[in-house]
Amino acid sequence: MKLDTQLQGLREAGEHAARLERLGLDGAFTFEGPREVFTPLVLAAQRTQLDLYTNAAIALPRNPIQLAHQAWDLQELSEGRFALGLASQVRGHIERRYGSTFHPPVARIRELVAVLRAIFDCWQNGTRLNFQGEYYEHTLMPPLFNPGPQEAGPPPIWLGGLGPKMVEMAATVGDGLLVMPFCTERFLTDHTLIAVDRGLTASGRDRSEFSLICESIICCGRSEEELEVARAGTRMLLAFYGSTPAYRAVLEAHGWGDLQLELNALVRENRWVAMDALIEDEMLETLAICGSPSEVAAELVRRFEPVAARVGFYFPYAIDDECIEELVDAVRSLSAST
Repeated sequence: MKLDTQLQGLREAGEHAARLERLGLDGAFTFEGPREVFTPLVLAAQRTQLDLYTNAAIALPRNPIQLAHQAWDLQELSEGRFALGLASQVRGHIERRYGSTFHPPVARIRELVAVLRAIFDCWQNGTRLNFQGEYYEHTLMPPLFNPGPQEAGPPPIWLGGLGPKMVEMAATVGDGLLVMPFCTERFLTDHTLIAVDRGLTASGRDRSEFSLICESIICCGRSEEELEVARAGTRMLLAFYGSTPAYRAVLEAHGWGDLQLELNALVRENRWVAMDALIEDEMLETLAICGSPSEVAAELVRRFEPVAARVGFYFPYAIDDECIEELVDAVRSLSAST
């Protein structure tokens, strides 16, 4: 089980990646947040041997050719250590922030995977580009615009998913699933993995042919003071995620569905500060993995090692490098003994 965490910043992304590598992490990923997701990975690829991936690039507003070029270049620059992570986002962001079309997200991303593979096949193997689908049409690739084959081959395509249809589709056509961080052990077992198995059955594959990348919100500290900082940052992130209608299914798995409505109402009133108080201790400890580095490590290994190829850590607060190193070392030690 490989261990990854978020790559911070833009100008400092290369140095941060080098620091993460020194701390013992295997990989780094970028969010689709206030920065563009691909550029920091360019800097990280030049400074480290970390595995790198977008987590995730928002798929629907992007053009397949642009996505293909960005992914191809990063795969070549990293010498085969890049994975293209794609996700749909929610309707409000796609339509109101990106000014693009949302529906139908599952069908469109499924076709996007197919067209990306057609483009990659054209570049790697010299096949004629002739993709004509319901949502995308790409039939022209002059030699001048063809980057040509690379030794590492095309990058894998990992898809983010939460709902059963998106997860099943990801396991049918994708190379891996980015399990959303706002997730619990119960939801992973009773919902996500069942949908994964349906998709793998449909594609005629087994779990060994598909990467499960489990993302986890970590609330970790070596002292009560560090844990208080971690709890405050974690509550804030959980409240933000919990206000989103798409994540209500996770809360409903624990009988907390009404919390989404309460949090969403506070968002509409612009009362962001008041949201954190609604995340009770039981919710915090169920939706995040909390404790000392050794306690968090034990839970990570117990929960994810049987099913996940990788685990992505989310630290929604300032965490000391030594704390991260202790956590990574503890996971390695426990993994080696099992």
